[in-house]
Amino acid sequence: MRLSVSHPRNGAPQQAHVSRPSGDTERMNDSIERICREILAPLVKADGGELHLLRIEGDEVSIHLSGACAGCPGAAFTAEQVILPALRTAAPKVRAVVTTGIRPSP
Repeated sequence: MRLSVSHPRNGAPQQAHVSRPSGDTERMNDSIERICREILAPLVKADGGELHLLRIEGDEVSIHLSGACAGCPGAAFTAEQVILPALRTAAPKVRAVVTTGIRPSP
């Protein structure tokens, strides 16, 4: 897959090569997305929060918790004892980066 990007210094167009994930990686990413959408988001929403899946890069999943989760002391527990174990059912070596706040950073 080719992606057109601009050179960071002079803004000139250039081509960057973006590799397509392998079949196994794509299935793992689909499973992680499904777990977030069907299991984790409803659990977080039940407590007045929102779960935002920001990105999946290799073995790292970035998630942001907002709403009632922003500033909640229980967010760390939720990340360690709920989110990470659920994600590890799809990807045993996954690392989760979970942030909290009013809304996700761009």
